[in-house]
Amino acid sequence: MTGIIIFDMLQMLAKGVLIGILASAPMGPVGVLTVQRTLVKGRWYGFATGVGAACSDFAYALLTGIFMGFAMSFAESPWAVRWLKPLGSVVLLLFGIYFYIWKPAPLAVRPSGKVGTLAHNMLTGFLVTCSNPLIVVFFLVLFARFGFVPDGHPVNMAVGYVGLLAGALLWWYLLTAVLYRVRGRFAMEQVRLLNRCLGVLVMLVALGGLAYSLVLAGK
Repeated sequence: MTGIIIFDMLQMLAKGVLIGILASAPMGPVGVLTVQRTLVKGRWYGFATGVGAACSDFAYALLTGIFMGFAMSFAESPWAVRWLKPLGSVVLLLFGIYFYIWKPAPLAVRPSGKVGTLAHNMLTGFLVTCSNPLIVVFFLVLFARFGFVPDGHPVNMAVGYVGLLAGALLWWYLLTAVLYRVRGRFAMEQVRLLNRCLGVLVMLVALGGLAYSLVLAGK
């Protein structure tokens, strides 16, 4: 029994980490801002911006979880069990296509006399991410696709959300670390290449999940 509980917790942790990474990786406005600050101000200023973005994403994820909790009576119906995950995979596939074709507006990388405090950079990262409430839609899709929904075990969900925040922070930490190492050879145009790679990854995850869900639905 204890082994099953630990396995469930580790499973929720893994799901949370994956969702946190997938939600943070798209190079939207805050992603481009983080890249710019890492190249101009330094690694830790870029990471502070990412921490702010991760905190905002975490808050939106909690709101999404609350909504999913209210929707559980629907989600537990036979129709939803059969079609919710395939539908989530289709929408996730559309997100992947969008990430692949979207071209983020580049920001000019210019030296500046003002770098601000780490707290200021974190706050601006938080506010920029907060200005995009559509992230809730992405979280809904990810939660549905990976079955990241309340299961009657608050500890499991708490572990899952800790994993989500950890995944987001891990993404920003690794991104800024790599950018700082290659800062002399990095061009802002490569942001689009990063988005395309993410788009391909998301599409592969979506197609794999869709195939698996359809096989289960056919049984």
